[in-house]
Formats: sequence, structure tokens, C-alpha cells
Amino acid sequence: MEFHIKDPGLADEGALKVEWANQSMPVLNSIRRRFEREKPLKGVVLGTCLHVTTETASLVETLKAGGADVYLCASNPLSTQDAVAAYLVRHREIPVFAVRGEDTETYYSHINAVLDRNPTMTMDDGADLVSTIHRDRPALADRVVGGTEETTTGVIRLRAMAEDGVLLFPMIAVNDADTKHLFDNRYGTGQSTIDGIIRATNRLIAGSVFVVCGYGWCARGLAMRAAGMGASVVVTEIDPLRALEAVMDGYRVMPIAEASRIGDFFCTLTGDINVIRREHFLDMKDGAIVSNSGHFNVELDIAGLEEASVKRRPIREHIGEYTLADGRRIYLLGEGRLVNLAAAEGHPSSVMDMSFANQALSAEYLVKEGATLDRKVYSVPSPIDREIARLKLAAMGVTIDTLTAEQEKYLRSWETGT
Repeated sequence: MEFHIKDPGLADEGALKVEWANQSMPVLNSIRRRFEREKPLKGVVLGTCLHVTTETASLVETLKAGGADVYLCASNPLSTQDAVAAYLVRHREIPVFAVRGEDTETYYSHINAVLDRNPTMTMDDGADLVSTIHRDRPALADRVVGGTEETTTGVIRLRAMAEDGVLLFPMIAVNDADTKHLFDNRYGTGQSTIDGIIRATNRLIAGSVFVVCGYGWCARGLAMRAAGMGASVVVTEIDPLRALEAVMDGYRVMPIAEASRIGDFFCTLTGDINVIRREHFLDMKDGAIVSNSGHFNVELDIAGLEEASVKRRPIREHIGEYTLADGRRIYLLGEGRLVNLAAAEGHPSSVMDMSFANQALSAEYLVKEGATLDRKVYSVPSPIDREIARLKLAAMGVTIDTLTAEQEKYLRSWETGT
């Protein structure tokens, strides 16, 4: 079996980490048990490009239990947990191509190593696997029945491809599922981003001015957590509806050009490019701490920061210190990559339970229906979304009401009024 990981000797450490994560993933565990019996993915060659974490290990184990031949590479150079990669290779015989801290050349060589297996289905987090097929290896698309995409950034890229008429196979936007973005994006990103910032800096959040760039679901979660820890939260936005919502939620809203002058902490979560630019870095106060929790580090104009700096040094693990000409210092966390994975461990497993349940069941759906789908981006079917919510509630011991016959009749009628 071919693979490329840092150290196979870390496998036992990884096994313990995965065991701990699995304890909080009851929905995915129930799907795995059914997959083991039914083998709905038998014959599928599944190329996966995901953050190599304990939760991802649980997902790929589930996919393999369902009969798929799974090949895994990392979806970010700094998100791989090397012990988990070793566990999957040594204890589960799943080929993994991922090393934490890999350079760009190695990163794409790993993507191509997965594509060399001629996948019949893809599973992406950020759309690097799918975009590599389309850009460099389009002949592989003939074998692909469809794919799934985990994150907002990837869905944006895929919808752009579909709009341009270049998408070569159907994709399911797992990110759009209610049981994904309402929980993973909001509660998962909110907690894990704060976790990464605190682990990296050991700085106090209370009493600080915390600038959140964007107000989608990920940013809302971070704003909620920062405010809960005592920060004065400032939101920057380009969408008037989201900006208005942030105001109504109790946050100050202003352009980044204004926020850059007052912030102590900054974090981008937009999915766009150059949200914080050179001119904004030049306006920041001495000691400003800058991070990103969007999928790609392009949200920060790192080249502009480097050009504006007269000195650069690592001052602490996961922190780069950039000194401007007048002596002010800007601190960049995790090289501008996903701070929750570069400096912490990513989302809690209990929330990834639902996200990865969507991935597993969407893969099963593609086996059944992929041949009937057009070359466009689809949402997760509503029955899958609702079933995951039902399973999660059951696992939590929560019961809910059901409609009475009278109530169902009322909701279908129009005659009854005031």
C-alpha cells in the first residue's frame, strides 16, 4: 500500500485520539453500523481531500465500512494531525497522503497521488481536488459519478464553475445542509476559532476589541463566542442585510478601514480575497493580533504585510511577528491559514458528527442517483438533512412533539380564519 505520512510510529497515539472523538459521534457511528451490514458504497473508488483530523478518521472509516476504496489527502497544509494519518495507515489500511506543514508542491503532489487512483467519486473540503481534475486532469471526470463539498469556500468555487458551464459532474453542497452550516459553521467554527487564538497567544479576550470580518454563519459563531468572553465585538460586512443583523445582534458595524485602527484581535471569515489589506495593516495599533478562519489564507494580504515590514521573526509557536517601519508590531497567527486547525484541533467531534453524517449519506445518495443528476451543484436532499437531525436528537435523549391529525388538517386547509 502506497502512502506518504510523517511517522507511522505515531499510529497508537492516533488510535487513542480517534477513540476519544468517536465517543461524541453517535450519528456517524450508527451510519457506520448500517454501512457495515449493507455495503452501499461497494465498488466506489472514493478520492477524499479533507482536513486529516480525528473526526475525518471516523468518516473515512465509515466510508470504508460501506465498501468504498478510500484514498485521503489533506485539504490544507497545516491541518493534518500526523498521529491520525499514521493511525489510518497502520491500523485501518487506508492510504493517506498528508504531512502537517507540507509545502505547496508536496500538497498538490498528494492531491495528484489520490487522483492517480482514478476515483469514481470525490469528497472535498475547499474544492482543490475537484478543481485539480478540471484544470489539470479532465480525462478523469469521465469516471466520476459525482462528488460532495464540505465548506462554504468550496461551494462558492463549484457554483462559479457551474455558472461558467465547465463543471464536469454533479456535486452535492454538504455545506448547505441545515444540519451542517447551522451547527458546524456557527457553533463549531465559533468555538474552535476562539480555541485556536487562545492556544496560540494565551492572551485575554475580555476587555479587548475583537474585529470579526464577515457575518455569515461562521463569523456569527465567532462573534457570539468573543462577546461571551467579554470582548467588544466589531463586525465588518459588505452585505447590508447581514450588517443590519449584526447591528441588531448588538455589535458595532463599520468598514474595515475604520475597524483596523481600533482592533486588538482580527479574524477573517468571508471566503473572499484580501479582506485585510496592506493599508489596513499599516493602520493597526502596536500588538494587533491577526488571524484567519476562512478556508484559504488569501483572505489576508500577507504579501502586503511582508512588504510593509522591516523585520519578521517567529516569536511563539504559531505566531509570526511583523515589525513596521515605525516599530509597531503586527502578530500573524498560523501563517494566515485556518487558525482553528493550524493552532488547535478543529471543530469538536460532536458537531462534526452531523457534518460528516451528511457526507456519508450524500455519498450513498450519489451511488443511487448520481447517474440521473445534471452537471450542477445540488443541495443535500431534505429527507437526509431531517433524518440526521432526528438521529442527533435521539442520541442526545431529546424528544419533540408531533402534529395531531387536527393540526395536520389545519395546516393543509385554507377555510378557517379569524
